[in-house]
Amino acid sequence: MSVAAAVEQDPRSTRLRALRLPHKNALRVEALESIWLEDDCEKTYLIKGIFGWNETSAWIAPPGGMKSALLASAAISVALGRPWFGRKASETPVGVVYFALERADLVKRRLIAHRRKLGLEDKPIPIVVIGGMLDMMNPSTVPIVVEAVQRAEAYFTQLEGCNCAGFLIFDTLAKMIAAGGGDENSAKDQGKVFANLQRIKDELYGVHIALIGHTGKDEARGARGSNALYGDVDMLVTIGGEAVKTATVAKANDAPDGPLFSFTSELIDFGVDDDGDPITVNIVSSEEISSQPERKSDEPKLSTNQRVMYRLLADAGTAGLTTEAWSELAREQGIAAKQRHYEARMALKDKGLVREYAGVWHING
Repeated sequence: MSVAAAVEQDPRSTRLRALRLPHKNALRVEALESIWLEDDCEKTYLIKGIFGWNETSAWIAPPGGMKSALLASAAISVALGRPWFGRKASETPVGVVYFALERADLVKRRLIAHRRKLGLEDKPIPIVVIGGMLDMMNPSTVPIVVEAVQRAEAYFTQLEGCNCAGFLIFDTLAKMIAAGGGDENSAKDQGKVFANLQRIKDELYGVHIALIGHTGKDEARGARGSNALYGDVDMLVTIGGEAVKTATVAKANDAPDGPLFSFTSELIDFGVDDDGDPITVNIVSSEEISSQPERKSDEPKLSTNQRVMYRLLADAGTAGLTTEAWSELAREQGIAAKQRHYEARMALKDKGLVREYAGVWHING
């Protein structure tokens, strides 16, 4: 009996016919009995544990924090199918589309520097750069982005070993909002952007979108603008430190919070200009660095609220505390404002003293 005949004789087939799409624009309705996941629900990644297929991540740091340089490094690893900070890459190279909404020339110089450092100046690498502004608050921008990615993919498929465009980098989130006259402090305006990003993912099923953003004046409080960002992305990574930078997971759907890896930068020399001055660009170094976050001292300075919050969590022992339970105990200790609870939690996490996983907080160490 053929496979097709066997399927038709399956009693489920008759039941499931009612759910078939009546036309191409109809909503897809899937019965649980017809859904299965391979490999024990194993997720697939461009870079294992970091860039998941069909997900969105955000990478935030203060100005000069090497966030764009870090994503340029990621672009090279994804496009070559090479590990990134010890994390396994996809078995086949994946095409990268880098939307440089600001400083496109700097983005290009960084990518050229990586290519030169790797000795691949004669080898086509599946990366394209698209400069200029994009009003991502406007739904009419979606087909423009989709068409550009499809055009890039047609180019990628002509290169050896690459058959798709799967990694989209948008640099920066603030410019995506500002281009439409929006306010990054507005959850409504930010929501419009993420709705359109989801439409792009729906059209280009399987891509990962990586967003580059800024921290506010107080780095301990996380991303600049509306905190709706935390709910709109699958992973949010903050980058901090001085000479040694540490990428730290502040929020993730399927991974614990905490340090991912640490890195340093290096200058690549392009020679000199007409005046004899050096032409250089700063990129992420390939040197292996400990993943432990930098500590300025063994005993980080804590405010009164932070000390109280830390003691409450430490007293909870290995069981830890949910956010709600921790806040309730804080209120009993006289810390009444919910905003104070949030600020203390984020400060303790940024100092590497506490972590959160699956909704439960624990002390580190």
